[in-house]
Amino acid sequence: MTTAQTTANGITITYEDKGPKDAPAILLVMGLGGQLTLWPDEFVDALNGHGFRTIRYDNRDVGLSTRFDAAGVPNVKWMVVKSMLGLPVRSAYTLADMAADGVALLDHLAIERAHIVGASMGGMISQHIAARYPDRTLSLTSIMSSSGNRRLPRARKEAMQALANRPMSGDAEDLIAYSVRTARVIGSPAYPAAEERLQRRVRADFERGWYPQGVARQMAAIVADGDRRPLLKTITAPTLVVHGEDDPLVPLAAGRDTADNIAGARLLTIPGMGHDLPLALVDTLAGAIADHAKGVAVAA
Repeated sequence: MTTAQTTANGITITYEDKGPKDAPAILLVMGLGGQLTLWPDEFVDALNGHGFRTIRYDNRDVGLSTRFDAAGVPNVKWMVVKSMLGLPVRSAYTLADMAADGVALLDHLAIERAHIVGASMGGMISQHIAARYPDRTLSLTSIMSSSGNRRLPRARKEAMQALANRPMSGDAEDLIAYSVRTARVIGSPAYPAAEERLQRRVRADFERGWYPQGVARQMAAIVADGDRRPLLKTITAPTLVVHGEDDPLVPLAAGRDTADNIAGARLLTIPGMGHDLPLALVDTLAGAIADHAKGVAVAA
């Protein structure tokens, strides 16, 4: 495995490249505020075990990639209100810019085409990659993501409250405890994370690259992106949509709507799965993605 940084699309991107260089590549795109480490090592290992090369990376404004401090911290609540009123919303960068980051990373690694896999906001970014760069996309897998359709059900109250109540003290232990509680609220009810493992992962991510200001700008990019259904209808890559049936943050209806708006997309729903990638489902998720990608290769 290679952990490295490169300048791509005018920014610094931190990434990890694992697996044989001549194997089919999977680009893993993480969600809101998530560092590359939020893709479980066991999940990456499982994909490698299925014969794939994996590239996971820190999106812009998170972890160890370029931070956009000069852009300031947006008032996301006000942006949401403007969006609901149909008013234009501006953000420091767009999801399309973030899609271009992923493609630029593929350029750096001399990967002509890849299977694109994204989770949550990463699913939205991956949708942009598949739509805007069809010649670079072997297949698309959109996990626990959405079409951006504003008529879809909203997150459950407890999930929204958890996200909205981040402590303002700045104390490291308070923030770590908050992150653990939030992970519990939005996580998979049938597959709760072991307490020690969750504590260890949250603390390691905090020490590696905690950066809440970037989360606000990424959220602004999501709000500004709006309804992606017209974009989804242009996607021609074979598509798998994966969604937890018990996702409290992005309800199952969002996954169904995503699949309904991509021609030929297949929907896989998983009982008991929430808005995370639980260890107990690693083999299920990796197997589904590998079968999808290999099926594309056979069809080709």
